[in-house]
Amino acid sequence: MSAPASDEMLFRKDGRLAFVTFNRPQARNALTWRMYDGLYECCERVDADEEIRVLILTGAGEQAFVAGTDIEQFRSFRTPQDATGYEQRIERVIDRLERIGKPTIAMIRGACVGAGLALAAACDFRFATPDLRMGAPIARTLGNCLSMNNYARVLDLAGPARAKELIMLARLVSADEAVHLGLVNEIIPGDRLEPRVREVAGELTQLAPLTLRATKEAIRRLQARRRLGAGEGDDLIVACYMSADFRGAVQAFLEKGQHVWTGR
Repeated sequence: MSAPASDEMLFRKDGRLAFVTFNRPQARNALTWRMYDGLYECCERVDADEEIRVLILTGAGEQAFVAGTDIEQFRSFRTPQDATGYEQRIERVIDRLERIGKPTIAMIRGACVGAGLALAAACDFRFATPDLRMGAPIARTLGNCLSMNNYARVLDLAGPARAKELIMLARLVSADEAVHLGLVNEIIPGDRLEPRVREVAGELTQLAPLTLRATKEAIRRLQARRRLGAGEGDDLIVACYMSADFRGAVQAFLEKGQHVWTGR
């Protein structure tokens, strides 16, 4: 059974499994506002359907899971509210994914960057192919920052020293490094990725749903205790997104040029 959440976001139900596919392979599945909204709707659908026991996220094509947010959308940013509103909008979706009462698996091929990293980190399990490149190279590309909760998600997986190394050095780590850092559970050859993910999902469907739900929620609550409240990181977000550096970097990125950082 399948139905499009939109042409950019596909939803498919296969027995007890649900698949959400980010469907912009020509843009390496970079997320549009409509795709973020579509993912929220898919999360609602999964929680409302008692037959679904596991949600699997994947990207169309072979190049990417998700290669961040579509940069074109940043051209319209003019005010601090544009910046904080963007991060709030994204957090609403990623938090909804994190709160799904059923196991979630990120099935990753190729690039998993920026928003892709945040989405994968919000899932319970991450399986990837050997060509994985994972990170948030914003110190090299746009000069913006993550939301405080997305910093926390990376911190929860990799620890503070490795999280700083990953983001402050703008690194895209390889498959082996991602496993070592705890960012992914397992690396699997491309032709075996979906069978392996289905195997793990099948195991999860045979286990006690209430135990799985309670474990997910208990860990989420423990992690949430040290996350900042709404608005506590807005000064950092505004400082980055309203800077001349950010505006120049967005223009350079879209024009395939190179921005010279000024710190202003």
